[in-house]
Amino acid sequence: MQISGRFTIAVHILTCTDYFHDDCTVTSGFLASSIGVNPVVVRQEISRLKRAGLVEVVGGREGIILARPLEEITLYDVYLAVESVKDGELFRFHENPNPDCPVGKNIHHALDWALDEVQSSLEEKLRGITLKDISLRLPPKS
Repeated sequence: MQISGRFTIAVHILTCTDYFHDDCTVTSGFLASSIGVNPVVVRQEISRLKRAGLVEVVGGREGIILARPLEEITLYDVYLAVESVKDGELFRFHENPNPDCPVGKNIHHALDWALDEVQSSLEEKLRGITLKDISLRLPPKS
C-alpha cells in the first residue's frame, strides 16, 4: 500500500490546531513537539494544507488556524491535500510480471478491477468521517 505518513501527520496537525487554538499560539514548532517530528516536516505539511484551503497562517497571536470548522473537513479532504497516494493509486503494482507466464501476463487485468474497487470504497469511507469525529475521541480539555 502507498498511503504515506503524511496523511496521519496532517490529521494530527489539524486536530491539534483546533484543540489548542484558544489556549496558545499554534506554531510549527509547537505542532512538531506534539507529533514528534522535525518542524520542517510540519511546515511542509502545513504548506500542502494551506494550498488545499484547510489552514491559514496568520502572523502574531493567531499562528496557524483552521480555514474551515472541523465538521466541514473530511478525512478525504486531508487525503487529497497531502497527496497520500502516489499517482492517485493506492496500490502499487509489482514491476516485472513474467510475460511468458499465463498468470504473469494477465495479472494486471485480473486484479486491477478489484484494487480499484477497494480504493473507491476507502475513499468513500474517508468522505464520511470528519475531523470533528476524530476530535470527539480526544480527552476533553480540563
